[in-house]
Amino acid sequence: MVSKKYIKLKLTGKTKDEILEELVEVLNAGGALNDKDEFLKVVKQREATSSTGLEEGIAIPHGKTTAVKIPAVAFGRSEGVDFDSLDGEKSKLFFMIAAPEDATDSHIETLSKLTSKLLDDELRERLEKASTEDEVIAILNEEKSEDKSSKENVIKKDGFVIAVTACPVGIAHTYMAADSLVNKGKELGVEIKVETNGSVGVKNELTPEDIKRATGVIVAADKTIDMDRFA
Repeated sequence: MVSKKYIKLKLTGKTKDEILEELVEVLNAGGALNDKDEFLKVVKQREATSSTGLEEGIAIPHGKTTAVKIPAVAFGRSEGVDFDSLDGEKSKLFFMIAAPEDATDSHIETLSKLTSKLLDDELRERLEKASTEDEVIAILNEEKSEDKSSKENVIKKDGFVIAVTACPVGIAHTYMAADSLVNKGKELGVEIKVETNGSVGVKNELTPEDIKRATGVIVAADKTIDMDRFA
C-alpha cells in the first residue's frame, strides 16, 4: 500500500489543512482516488471528530470512503506543523491512509501492522533521516525480531487486565492503542487481553469468563461501546 509514487519527502504545507490537501494530492496523482475532493472532505470530517495528530511527531490522517479507488498510504515529511497533536508538539511524519468503503480484512490488518510499527522509537528516527523513497519503503518493510533476553527478565505479576480499544473509523488508532497496551503488558509482566472494535468488526472479543476473571478494565475508545458487561 506504500509505494514510491505515494511518498513525498518534503512537504511544503505550513498549516494542518495545507498538509492534508498536499497528501490528498499525492494519493490522487498516484491513482488511488476516484474523487479527491470527496476524500479530502471525509478526512477533514475525521479530524473534526478528534485529531489524528498523535505523539512523537506522528500524524495519521485517514478516511474510509467510496472516493478511494485502491487502498493506499501516502507518506510525507515536514519540518514541523501544528497538527493539534496529543502531546502539543509539532507533527513531522505524516501517514495518510486511504481505505475503500469495502476494505477487506487483509487491508485492515496491513494498515494496523503499519500503524503499530510507528510505536517504535528507532524506526521513527530512521524515517526522519531517510534520504530516498526506496529507503522509506525498506524501513517500513523490515520485520523486527523480539528481544527474548529482555522478555525473560520480566517478572510475571498476578492479576489479569482486559481492555477495549475503538475509534470512529477503526483503521488506525484502534490498533495502535491495542498494540501499545499489549507491549506495556509484556514490559510490566502483566497478562492482558485486548478487544479491538475496528472497521472489520470486533476482534479478540472478551468473553464472560475473561470479564469475570479480570482484576481491571481499560477502555481506550472515542466511540460508544457496550459498557454494561463490565458492571
